[in-house]
Amino acid sequence: MEQTPFFWFILAMAAIVLLSLFLHYVPVVLWINAKASGVNISLLQLFLMRLRKVPPPVIVNAMIEAHKAGLRNITRDQLEAHYLAGGHVERVVHALVSAEKANIDLSFQMATAIDLAGRDVFQAVQMSVNPKVIDTPPIAAVAKNGIQLLVKARITVRANIKQLVGGAGEETVIARVGEGIISSIGTAESHKDVLENPDSISKVVLKKGLDAGTAFEILSIDIADIDIGKNIGAELQMDQAQADKNIAQAKAEERRAMAVASEQEMIAKAQEARAKVIEAEAEVPKAMAEAFRSGNLGIMDYYKMNNIQADTSMRATIAKPVKK
Repeated sequence: MEQTPFFWFILAMAAIVLLSLFLHYVPVVLWINAKASGVNISLLQLFLMRLRKVPPPVIVNAMIEAHKAGLRNITRDQLEAHYLAGGHVERVVHALVSAEKANIDLSFQMATAIDLAGRDVFQAVQMSVNPKVIDTPPIAAVAKNGIQLLVKARITVRANIKQLVGGAGEETVIARVGEGIISSIGTAESHKDVLENPDSISKVVLKKGLDAGTAFEILSIDIADIDIGKNIGAELQMDQAQADKNIAQAKAEERRAMAVASEQEMIAKAQEARAKVIEAEAEVPKAMAEAFRSGNLGIMDYYKMNNIQADTSMRATIAKPVKK
């Protein structure tokens, strides 16, 4: 029976699909590259990597790089385990090769621990070879004479490989250096002393061992810029004087209020006494009338009393000075 062209097309497509699946699960080309580079790995191991969902190119290329760099103690199982743990295999191998060339003591276990801790181990090795410069933001400090200084420092650090796991980062180094600068300037008698010898700040700060417990080793601290800020001492004195003034005004207002209250109280008492006098004067006619009725006061006595009052009023009027 003669086969149709469509049949041969389907057969060719099936063959291509089967060949693609075979090369995907059994990467022959990758195996040839590994063998050509001197890496001992079998096709079965590459096939099992696919089943374990480990990309063979990542592991094989890392093994080739390590083999070419002379790192014979790195095995396939170690690389696979690190990949399955969520690590960056290429970054770890790059770091180990760089450390080997730079004579830095870095083991595979340390490199993988640093990588799994979330730090870039390859960048750390590079920083060990080429120190990094960290610029601090402006740090405000006040000398004993009350003058504020704004200081910018430049910190040169080198990665401390042994402290990368669990060590503090750049933020801690910047904070500690800022604290040291503030303390150093705070002990200066005058801001002029700091301006004349800015290197004295870095010397004092370096002696404090600020890199303890961090992932870095501080090589140097250089003062990049110093600017004069506010006169904090004068501002504090002005604020204190204003506060004293407000306190004095409050006390004076309190005394004035007490005086006003005392005066009002005296006026009230005087008005009360006046009311009592008027009330007593109102009782006089009643008493006189009662005296007339009881016979204790005669008509001549009443006239004599009126004459005395009239004479007294006349004398008081004559004694008054004449208005011009």
